[in-house]
Amino acid sequence: MTIEVQGAGRLLRVGSATEVGRRYPANFDVLHATQLLRRPGLCAVVADGMGAGQGSRTAGRTAVDVFTSAVQEHRGPFEPRPLFAAVADAQRRVRAAGQELRELTGCTLTALVADATGAWVTQIGDSRVYRLRGGLLELLTIDHTEAWLGAVHGWFPADSPQAEAARYQLHRFIGHPGLPEPDVLSVTMFPGDVYCLCTDGVAEQVPYRRMEQLLGSGAPPDVIAASLVAASLEAGGRDNATAVVVAVA
Repeated sequence: MTIEVQGAGRLLRVGSATEVGRRYPANFDVLHATQLLRRPGLCAVVADGMGAGQGSRTAGRTAVDVFTSAVQEHRGPFEPRPLFAAVADAQRRVRAAGQELRELTGCTLTALVADATGAWVTQIGDSRVYRLRGGLLELLTIDHTEAWLGAVHGWFPADSPQAEAARYQLHRFIGHPGLPEPDVLSVTMFPGDVYCLCTDGVAEQVPYRRMEQLLGSGAPPDVIAASLVAASLEAGGRDNATAVVVAVA
């Protein structure tokens, strides 16, 4: 289902989809996409648990619940400080859960929050935010992984075994013992923009040109999101796959 909300002075049409894939016994991705409760606006979040155990499930659910609660309770205009604070609280809560579970307890967290004053991306881990504008698909976030550093600095070929292994070496995530901060980015929404928040099950399996084609299809956002996760299955379904699509009317 596509929902419509006001955000950043625009009408935003929002759709989402998630798929367990063929590798894992359950879906350890978490998604949230809803309007703000006390005023016009949008809170969209995707999280990807690390591993396939209770720690993965707990981390994703806790991080999304803590972050979205902080966003919903925030009274003033959004700016970096409350978003940093929401992630810091999620870090503490997930770390505490991990100490009780005594197993790997961590996840990524990628969010797009918009109110009447503007829109913000919050990013930690290797889930992503893409934007299609004027026919050009751009990646707005970076992956906090060894693979990203290796690709940027030319340490190894992008399709090498070293790069494949480095994808699983995250330098920043929710539940990290160093409690790292996220990247927070202000974005200006133009009419015709299409934003896509997705976990690596989409980003690592759906080719760039295929994603560009789907996001530019003009279909309703829920149809686009479903098509993205279906494309991840066509590519092998090697991971849980989740997408939130936001079209700026």
